[in-house]
Amino acid sequence: MKNFVFISPNFPANYWQFCRELKKNGLNVLGIGDQPYDELKQELRDSLNEYYKVSNLENEEEVYRAVAFLIFKHGRIDWLESNNEYWLERDARLRTDFNITSGFQVDDIPRIKYKSRMKEYYRQAGIPVARYCMGDSLDDCLWFAGEVGYPVVAKPDNGVGASHTFKIENDQEMRRFFELRWPDTRYIIEEFVAGEVNSYDAIIDSQGNPMFETGNVTPISIMDIVNQKDNSIFYILKSLPDDTREAGRATVKSFGVKSRFVHFEFFRLQKDQDGLGRAGDLVALEVNMRPSGGVTPDMIDFAHSTDVYKIWADMVAFDRSTMPIGKHAYCAFAGRRDGKPFEMTDSEIIQRYGENIRMMERVPDALSGAMGNQMYVAVFDTQEELNEFYQNILKLSS
Repeated sequence: MKNFVFISPNFPANYWQFCRELKKNGLNVLGIGDQPYDELKQELRDSLNEYYKVSNLENEEEVYRAVAFLIFKHGRIDWLESNNEYWLERDARLRTDFNITSGFQVDDIPRIKYKSRMKEYYRQAGIPVARYCMGDSLDDCLWFAGEVGYPVVAKPDNGVGASHTFKIENDQEMRRFFELRWPDTRYIIEEFVAGEVNSYDAIIDSQGNPMFETGNVTPISIMDIVNQKDNSIFYILKSLPDDTREAGRATVKSFGVKSRFVHFEFFRLQKDQDGLGRAGDLVALEVNMRPSGGVTPDMIDFAHSTDVYKIWADMVAFDRSTMPIGKHAYCAFAGRRDGKPFEMTDSEIIQRYGENIRMMERVPDALSGAMGNQMYVAVFDTQEELNEFYQNILKLSS
């Protein structure tokens, strides 16, 4: 029986389903988390063979001791994973320390976590990348902005989501950025790309081949949603465009991805841009070597009448899956921000879209910065229905 250590199986809240499917496939599922066992949802407890509670998952030594104890009790660990961007580096250190070979190691981290390092692998895949400089020197950044033109975007080179990201419009704002930036964080400064985010989401087998593929579109910049405390929208595509599929597969090959659930992000240009391409072309944004965040795995299931939790667990256990893919649809996410006077009430939303709604609940505080406070997930057969849903659900009272 294979031993699988799942780090933080209780967050995000839907991740217990990964554990459920692993256990169904005959794996010995061992959880490590900082939530008391009695407070875990029953479905998660039923999906674990053992749970080791630590006082704080941020305490690396304590988590290290937890893995060592589980090895002592259960024997060699075959897999260790969190499927979570926040723990990606620590997962790699634990695999390296305990010789767990089924995943990224410490030496792999720079190319999959640092935005500046990702660019060379995107280039190898034949995908254009935005020009950049490192934000170490104000003079260098001012020179760079003079070369590419404002606006430019500053973001942590090793960061999660749109955290502490700045859109800089002029020299004065550049100087202000140097006052506001985190002192111990290295930043990358990139030319601004006018595009919507298109993703390639896939489960990759041990040979680097896709077992399942889809994608989503984010029409509004996540950076703007976070910085402006705006509403959040994105949707799973009914069918994946050929160019996104080709770019995603080329990126998988370039980065040497094997045995993972991945979420790769691209800009689809909304206008011609010198050095990058013509309107409609794809430009590299960043790779995420884990599932797209929050409820996206559930949305993928709703869109394609399938179960990506099972497909992923089948990849782990058997390196193949016979999970069928059913009817295809668009799956919309709308995250409304508290404090805005929306025209439609929840009861009116249910009355109008009850047959389409699949989820309607509060967004966890840890995810609300990028996803809003109250979420609505719904499926639609056509793009027109999807657009109308967004217009109605986000309309403000006059």
